[in-house]
Amino acid sequence: MKKNDVFEVEITGLGKDGEGIGHLEGMTFFVVGALPGDVVMAHVTKLKKTYGYAKVVKILKPSKDRVEPPCPVSDRCGGCSLMNFSYRAQLRMKEEIVEDDLVRIGGFDRDFIRKIQEPVIGMSDPLHYRNKAQIPVGMQPDGGIVMGFYARHSHRIIEPDQSVGCLIGAPENQNITDAIKSWMYENKVRAYDETTHKGLIRHILIRHGVHTGQVMVCLVINGKSIPAIDNLVERLTVACPDITSICVNINKNTGNVILGDRTECIWGEPVITDKVGDITFDISAKSFFQVNPVQMEKLYSRALEYADLKGSENVYDLYSGIGTISLFLAKKAGHVTGVEVVPDAVKDAVRNAKLNGFSNTNFYTGKTEDVLPKLVAQGRPADVIVLDPPRKGAEKSVLETILSVAPSRIVYVSCDPA
Repeated sequence: MKKNDVFEVEITGLGKDGEGIGHLEGMTFFVVGALPGDVVMAHVTKLKKTYGYAKVVKILKPSKDRVEPPCPVSDRCGGCSLMNFSYRAQLRMKEEIVEDDLVRIGGFDRDFIRKIQEPVIGMSDPLHYRNKAQIPVGMQPDGGIVMGFYARHSHRIIEPDQSVGCLIGAPENQNITDAIKSWMYENKVRAYDETTHKGLIRHILIRHGVHTGQVMVCLVINGKSIPAIDNLVERLTVACPDITSICVNINKNTGNVILGDRTECIWGEPVITDKVGDITFDISAKSFFQVNPVQMEKLYSRALEYADLKGSENVYDLYSGIGTISLFLAKKAGHVTGVEVVPDAVKDAVRNAKLNGFSNTNFYTGKTEDVLPKLVAQGRPADVIVLDPPRKGAEKSVLETILSVAPSRIVYVSCDPA
């Protein structure tokens, strides 16, 4: 087997980025465009010693779970890789991924995992669920402005189909981007060029308070300010009357990080609010807030159930962010201590606790492995520890620290079980 070879393979699994997994001649292949159950002809794009990458040339036998995608550009846009895979099958594959990771990496017995694993909790409608969109803005060769999402493994921007918009974002997003595009044309505002590092508008950040109806629009700019603010405000508030916050975020760095350090409110309020259950949260442009509010409430409710709080426990919420899980736990705990390394997030958490009238919470800035042992040593035992780390997972030092303080229960919320 060598690069550019074409081969037939049956797809038996799903990779973390939505690529099909097949096996041939002792090698594992990650095949873009293939789904579990497919039999395909695939073209080798890259080879390593024991695995390789390929893309579909032809589908010889389609999977029984392959469906017609509702999005007309899903085959080109990198925002959704599984729109052609039935939602029921997606849920089933997620269960299998968790099971395989616990067996392959964790060393657990498969029968044991199957015995204790609970059914996956899905959505009744897996469309239009995202409360946040980060939309790159660019220039076409003919000088036209393009707004959409990056193609897979590329910075080429694919615009949503005008007839349906982006099917995982809020329907209002299309009106908002159309308004900004017309403002840019009228006022001769150029999009940012990643090659020359010139141009003003880099990204459009849109946040929705699903339970409050409030909308924030934030323009990420390669400069200090934007022109014709009144014209922009008028266009946006006509396009989407629910907008309560318009901001600019200043990012003059040349890298791929979307947001810069400084955000300025140019109209309305600097934050929007939303609810998780009966708890209200202030959300700024840079706040971390789960993008799927329907599933977020189910997730946090399940975390609270697993914590099994009786009302007197000292609970630590590690990687506490703006306090979403912390305040959920504080309803049932004796005291909740949040630990977060990002200072602005800690300030948000303190404000959110005050906003909701909680007096049994404290939030500390610092690394978990530094802060947690000191607080326990000061007489605040860790009865229960809840942690929701970034996608890369908790550092080994954090896990060792958690074990050293010996909580009675640990609830680990994971984006990626591997």
